[in-house]
Amino acid sequence: MTSLGATVTRDGIRFAAWSSAASRLWVSIFDEQGNREIDRLELQPEGEGVHALFVDGLAAGTRYGFRGDGDYAPEQGLWFDPDKLLVDPYAVEIDRPYAYDDRLAARRGEGTDTAPLLPKAIAADLPKPVPVVPPLFKLGGLIYEVPVRAFTMLHPDIPKRQRGMIAALAHPAIVEHLKKIGVGAVELMPVTASIDERHLPPLGLRNAWGYNPVTFMALDPRLAPGGLAELRQTIATLREAGIGVILDLVFNHTGESDRLGPTLSLRGLDNRAYYRHEPDGRLANDTGTGNTVACDHPVVQEMVLDTLRHFVRHAGVDGFRFDLAPILGRVEGAFDADAPLLKAIRDDPVVGDRVLIAEPWDIGPNGYQLGNFPPPFLEWNDKYRDDVRRFWRGDRGMVGALATRLAGSSDVFAKAGQQTSRSINFIAAHDGMTLADIVAYEHRHNEANGEWNRDGHNENLSWNNGVEGETGDAAIAKARLDDRCALLATLFASRGTIMLTAGDEFGRTQKGNNNAYAQDNEITWLDWAGRDQALEQCTALLAAMRRFVPALSDTRFLTGQPPAGSEISDVAWLTETGAPLDETHWHDPERHRLVMVLGAAGDEACRLAAVINGDRRKCMFTLPERQGFSGARPSKQRPAPQEFRVQSPGERLFS
Repeated sequence: MTSLGATVTRDGIRFAAWSSAASRLWVSIFDEQGNREIDRLELQPEGEGVHALFVDGLAAGTRYGFRGDGDYAPEQGLWFDPDKLLVDPYAVEIDRPYAYDDRLAARRGEGTDTAPLLPKAIAADLPKPVPVVPPLFKLGGLIYEVPVRAFTMLHPDIPKRQRGMIAALAHPAIVEHLKKIGVGAVELMPVTASIDERHLPPLGLRNAWGYNPVTFMALDPRLAPGGLAELRQTIATLREAGIGVILDLVFNHTGESDRLGPTLSLRGLDNRAYYRHEPDGRLANDTGTGNTVACDHPVVQEMVLDTLRHFVRHAGVDGFRFDLAPILGRVEGAFDADAPLLKAIRDDPVVGDRVLIAEPWDIGPNGYQLGNFPPPFLEWNDKYRDDVRRFWRGDRGMVGALATRLAGSSDVFAKAGQQTSRSINFIAAHDGMTLADIVAYEHRHNEANGEWNRDGHNENLSWNNGVEGETGDAAIAKARLDDRCALLATLFASRGTIMLTAGDEFGRTQKGNNNAYAQDNEITWLDWAGRDQALEQCTALLAAMRRFVPALSDTRFLTGQPPAGSEISDVAWLTETGAPLDETHWHDPERHRLVMVLGAAGDEACRLAAVINGDRRKCMFTLPERQGFSGARPSKQRPAPQEFRVQSPGERLFS
């Protein structure tokens, strides 16, 4: 297919849009401020649904939008209305943020021209592509999930004019912090332009996370006032520091929502092609947002691929995280691991070598697909999250499940002979409770969201250590710190790639809010001045250990067998007395202790013991003697067993 969007040339601009159902399409040209329409030109059909027109004399910087006409029959999926200005799906820059207005959802003939209500696309002369280099991020490293705005809004070292923006991530204070805790890649929560859900403005709230896009390439001017150049320079600066950048992209739905939603772009161009529909004509809603992008449509597939290529070529990203990723693999509504789009992403010469991460669930039929994405996709592992939380909460019979998660979740990912884990291990993420709140709140506290505390998950697998929320009790504070350190130590000791959400390394709290997507305020803004420095230091030490002990960042499944080139098993599972765990121990519902002893291929002297006491009582742990060795050095003397006293609750030792 011919290129779509606005292509700037020396002589003018070629505008092109795709629609299989529109009878007519126009491009509206606006003045330099994007406020007044100065021309409206009809695009000409070129075949295969492409409508295009070359306009002589226009240059980069031109503000424009599309309009479409045809049948208007929403019950049949047809929404054509020339009064609705439509943002170009291929826009790489817009001149202002989106702002929800009820007039954007008016039926044909009942509203006014929506041009004053919408951003205008800016025709851009794209920069020369960045040099093609492999991703910096290595599997087994630490991914750091960053909500760009909330991350630096309260950072005292960031100039106020730069706070909350992509450029702030390149500030030396931020780079120093990222290096201190061993970040291999930052994963930026959506930075493309998004619109608030229609119920938020009346509540005085706005979408703070950005998971409600209109189009897929244009950056949000609130996060990147410098446009693509700002993202590109930030990525270059982070790359110089050894840190890659992964973009969290939303291809599963748009902010046009359900049948009551606004007409902003795709709906007004070809609603029936761009969105999936049920047999009765209703919009499919496998996302919970009101619509579902038709990722099995060839035009949509090409648009997704063009978006990914754009960010690789012109920004230099290391990879992508795909929100509600089963949508990308749905063919006629059913998930298929070999779906055309998933295969095209893997095989694409520009995108195929990037870090690819799937959130492996949506709310549609058979939407839970953990472990079912094809390599090289990594997958967010909620089984890891839940089992680790259950263990440290003190649930019965969790020792075996914990060992499975520490060993790489082979029960999920060891398919078709795969030897390495594709797990993204995490304790907490942007949605749900923060790591600090997991051990301070047993229940959600979402009153600020305006939904009478009915939104968000009921079950958080959390506990409060005796008091719900904030307390001045020193013993409870100590117990919570121990639990937080234990959760972090477990994460950093686990096989697979690990993920930490920004601020969890120093105790960020949302006061028990487990669905803070609409809180663009102190609830989600990171409190840098009040951070828990003891917890931050704990994280830094754990990161250093994972970085310098290869056995920790290895992504091969732990099997209990010697790896090639070694006589020592890759792992030994022991009791607190140093004896191997047997079937009785594994199935003892009251067991909350174990020792994981890791070996290293090719280096028999390099072993590490993770001593885990999930009990609320102190315990003396004994590591077994090893013939011919004392600690890490060979010895002719027979060494005595090593003993460690591990406090309760949550104090861990690595040896």
